[in-house]
Amino acid sequence: MHPGYEAVIGLEVHVQLRTRSKMFCACRNAVGAAPNSQTCPVCLGLPGALPTLNAEAVRMALALGLAVEAQIQPQSTFYRKQYFYPDLPKGYQITQGPVALVEWGHLDIPGDPRVRGTEGPVRIRLERAHLEEDAGKSHHDLDGKASHVDLNRAGVPLLEIVGAPDLRSAQEASDYLKALHRLVVALDICDGNMEEGSFRCDANVSLRKKGDPAFGTRAEVKNLNSFRFVRQALEFELERQAERLEQGLPVLQETRGWDAVAGETRGQRTKEAAMDYRYFPEPDLPPLTVNAAEIEAVRAALPELPEQQIRRWREAYGLGPDEAQALAQSRAFAAYFDTLARLSGSGRGAAAWMLGEVSRTLNELSLGIEAFPLAPDALAGLVRLVEARTLAFGTAKDQVFPALLAGEGTADAIVARRGLAQVSDRKAIEALVATVLQAHPGPLAQIRAGKEGLKGFLVGQILKAGGGRLDAKLVNEVLAQVLVKD
Repeated sequence: MHPGYEAVIGLEVHVQLRTRSKMFCACRNAVGAAPNSQTCPVCLGLPGALPTLNAEAVRMALALGLAVEAQIQPQSTFYRKQYFYPDLPKGYQITQGPVALVEWGHLDIPGDPRVRGTEGPVRIRLERAHLEEDAGKSHHDLDGKASHVDLNRAGVPLLEIVGAPDLRSAQEASDYLKALHRLVVALDICDGNMEEGSFRCDANVSLRKKGDPAFGTRAEVKNLNSFRFVRQALEFELERQAERLEQGLPVLQETRGWDAVAGETRGQRTKEAAMDYRYFPEPDLPPLTVNAAEIEAVRAALPELPEQQIRRWREAYGLGPDEAQALAQSRAFAAYFDTLARLSGSGRGAAAWMLGEVSRTLNELSLGIEAFPLAPDALAGLVRLVEARTLAFGTAKDQVFPALLAGEGTADAIVARRGLAQVSDRKAIEALVATVLQAHPGPLAQIRAGKEGLKGFLVGQILKAGGGRLDAKLVNEVLAQVLVKD
């Protein structure tokens, strides 16, 4: 992006709520059913069908509002947002306005020092979070000859979270979206599945001259369904707008789509203004009223929030920010880690296994942590052996961990049965080091000539000669002493 401009970005995030039924009817809120099988007169908008508000959706919206320290409005109203689209059976969407249940909260993100000029977190404001219903879903044949509409999703509860235009780079937008994703998953109000569209966002993007308080003309980039696409789409769009402004061309107020294959945004239609939707109060729903007791009941049920977990883990275990954020990816993942850290007595060791072999195994088997075949106490036994240097990490990873997964017994039993205990006898290691050095006079001479990088080669040869059972730390100590003496 041209250095004379400043990016102004605000995200509108649509969060599908994990209720059992839809927003205004008793139809199941579930994915995977046969097309158009989860519908009724209410979500189809048939004459005479009356909506009834889902109380659980209200509770979930309150949980989000309290988690971001927002203002909870004691009374809010529902409106009809009029527009025509084939997958909108009513011809309008029921949404909240002009007052939302949740207004003016905030999220803190790391901040992008490249555009901020300073290190440290920045606070991103959330203008509002309002309840509304989702539309159906259109499916288009590859040959372009036919389109199909599935209305199972029509009426599914949505919480639209409107961020203020406080983001200043594509990286900040991605970080903000990740923080919000961690939060809604931790609150258990959304499954966070971006591929299925249960967590998706639109981005409002504009540029202005640095130091200019006025906003530029914004374009809206629609339906970004991955963190990578958000970053890539915004980087492209900012460059596109900067090029137009440098050429003296106007930036149009329009809706654009992201083409991931071509790596570019493309114009779709002119951007609607509020008046185009012809909002008017929903006559079939009374104002939504919440009282202090209801709010406090939701507050009392809040779990430990991801940012609180991240701070606790960093202070207690000395974890880096990226490690801690990865561990907070879901409530179940965080709970497993907490249990593993407690039972093993090593937060750092537990984190290494969770982000290493455990995550790799989950990815290979396409499982969530809830279905991981090892209980925390079983894995803790292995972590303890490695941390006590009774077992080499390589042996633990390559031999004992697979045996644990195969149900061959406890880590202690597997190590004993296979004779895998780590060799920590200093004299035995000294003898093995001497043998390896004698067998590799060339690298030894090069190290003495100043090529320090070859030490790693010798360490590898020593560990290999020891069958992967040597204490690597002790091997390095002995080798260093031998080289100093020489």
